[in-house]
Parts: sequence; structure tokens; C-alpha cells
Amino acid sequence: MIGAAIEVHGHLGPGLLEAAYEECLAREFDLRSVPYERQKPLPIAYKGIELDCAFRLDFLVDERLALELKSVEAVLPIHQAQLLTYLKLTGCKLGLLLNFNIRVMQDGIERIAHGL
Repeated sequence: MIGAAIEVHGHLGPGLLEAAYEECLAREFDLRSVPYERQKPLPIAYKGIELDCAFRLDFLVDERLALELKSVEAVLPIHQAQLLTYLKLTGCKLGLLLNFNIRVMQDGIERIAHGL
């Protein structure tokens, strides 16, 4: 997954909208035969009912790795909290926060774990 993100960033560079990186990353996953779900809905269970609150995970890779894409000047604690919430909702233990708006992609990759 990291190699695919580095490939996309190498072709596009920083400064584009998140949607452009998402589209290209999906194409890169297809080229590499990586199984994924894109814009996966994440309903919330509350007091016995399931609510569709329009939470969407950018990518769920191989049913076990959550990817949240950003194209921001700086990753903030709220971005980390968002991915942590998505990990809880999906039951995944590991997620990657990928910020494409950075000069070197390796500096824009943050690993977030839940329950490890």
C-alpha cells in the first residue's frame, strides 16, 4: 500500500485535491491487483439501531487495513482521531493516514493502531 501511495505521489506531486489522489490510488491498486473497497460506508450502532451517518472510509484494503487520505498543509490531531474512529467502526487494528500534500511522501505516512 505504501509503495502504491509513493508511486501516485511521484507522478502527481503535492498540491492537488484529495479526490485526485484517491482516484489515482484506486487505479494503482487495480494495476497491482490489490483488493480494496473505496468510500466504504461506516454505519454507527447506537442503542440497538444502526444509523447511516455518512461516515465513509477512503479505502479498506484487503478487508484489514484502513486508509485515510488527506491533502493538507499539516496533519492535525483531528485527522488522527478520525482514522482511529474508523478503525473502531470497522474492527480493523491498523490504519494509515496518508497526506499527499507534502514534498516527500514518506514524510506524509502515519501509522495508527487500535487494539494492538
